[in-house]
Amino acid sequence: MKRFLLISSFAALALLWGCGRKDNPEPIPDSIPKAPTAITLSVSSLSAKAEGESFEITVKSPFVPQVENPSWVMVTAANQSVDKDYNVKMSVTVAKNDTYEVREATLTFKATGATSATLKVMQAAAEKPEDPETDITKTLVTANPLAKTQALYDFLYNQYGKSTVSSVMANVNWNNDIAEAVNKLTGKFPAVNCYDFIHIYVPDGNGWINYKDLSPVTGWYDAGGIVSLMWHFNVPVNKDTTPGKDGSGVTCSPDKTTFKASNALKEGTWEKKWFYGQMDKVITVILLLQEKGIPAIWRPFHEAAGNATLKQSASWATAWFWWGYEGADTFKNLWIAMFEYFKQKGVRNLIWVWTTQNFNGNASQYNQDKDWFPGDAYVDIVARDLYGYDASQNAQEFTEIQKSYPTHMVALGECGWGDEGAKAFSEVSAMWNLGAKWSWFMPWYAGKTSAMVADSWWKDAFKQNFVITRDKVSY
Repeated sequence: MKRFLLISSFAALALLWGCGRKDNPEPIPDSIPKAPTAITLSVSSLSAKAEGESFEITVKSPFVPQVENPSWVMVTAANQSVDKDYNVKMSVTVAKNDTYEVREATLTFKATGATSATLKVMQAAAEKPEDPETDITKTLVTANPLAKTQALYDFLYNQYGKSTVSSVMANVNWNNDIAEAVNKLTGKFPAVNCYDFIHIYVPDGNGWINYKDLSPVTGWYDAGGIVSLMWHFNVPVNKDTTPGKDGSGVTCSPDKTTFKASNALKEGTWEKKWFYGQMDKVITVILLLQEKGIPAIWRPFHEAAGNATLKQSASWATAWFWWGYEGADTFKNLWIAMFEYFKQKGVRNLIWVWTTQNFNGNASQYNQDKDWFPGDAYVDIVARDLYGYDASQNAQEFTEIQKSYPTHMVALGECGWGDEGAKAFSEVSAMWNLGAKWSWFMPWYAGKTSAMVADSWWKDAFKQNFVITRDKVSY
């Protein structure tokens, strides 16, 4: 429409000059200005404040030009002010710079029949605030942690509220498949890769999984990545079940096993033998990583409360993992037993993360699961797993969790599609802008080379200057 108005103005002017009355002729100019064949600008560069500002410029062009510009610079035609010499008044509006780095951009002006012109826009960095007063602890719960473990925690602490760390879940267990797929899609790797000990119970010599082969993890770490570990802690269907080399005979679901969580802490029970035997297997691998100086984010016993905090009675109002099925007290005892056993075995390279269920997004129907919190002496960071949540729901959860656990950083432990893929998860840019400033975010895997978010989700995330990718990790 703008281009049409400009052309129409020039056409009307030509018509006026050529169709005056003969008995009272209008003055006829010596010549009608020719349309320029090159676009020219009144300025070649602009320097904007960090707060953002607008500038008036003049563009000489045969038509109102199209402008190609980066997302943080908005260019609009101001009042369509045009004169007979093809001068177009335009406004260049520079958005606020929320980053702590100077920004530069090049605007390209194009119009049919004319060569293009460029305008360089430079913008000052936002003033970096002093570290705010915060109650978040700088001390890890692990006594005498590895220097690298403390350094990783300090890195997360220093980024908290300013940046969010990108993460991805490995395809089932012990690989970097999804991270490689994200890199192929975006040209960048997530900062964190999370590995699962889900098949640690499988007998040796199975031919398909060997957790003592550290190469996937050490390769990731050596490339600059952060290592995260979790554990879908499987138990036998019953005391007489022998797990198969194909992974059969076990479960995490309380309704599919006779394994009782409370018995795992009682002498002489088959549950305790399994509980400590499996921890020994995991500890062996973690200590191998520790010997190589590799720290890790450690998120065991996730989503313990499940639906158990529902206010009304319902058949499904239970925990969905065995470690939470017998209630908050048993769960906390399991957590503390694991913590103390890892300490006894000399594990010093872990940052301990507990996963809250909060209100399940609905405080009117659910109680908060604060009774399930193991205690400040056993938890470094609090996480939350959300699927299919929009930006406002993310912001609500983040705010409530941070208020409930003011001495802990809060992370998005898992995320992805909801309702079996029918409900999208909020883009990182949208939830961040509403205040959901998670320490990190981690989409779950959805097959060998994809995660439970759209390709466009990753592209949006990695365009944000507050998102930390693997190349920006430094500790």
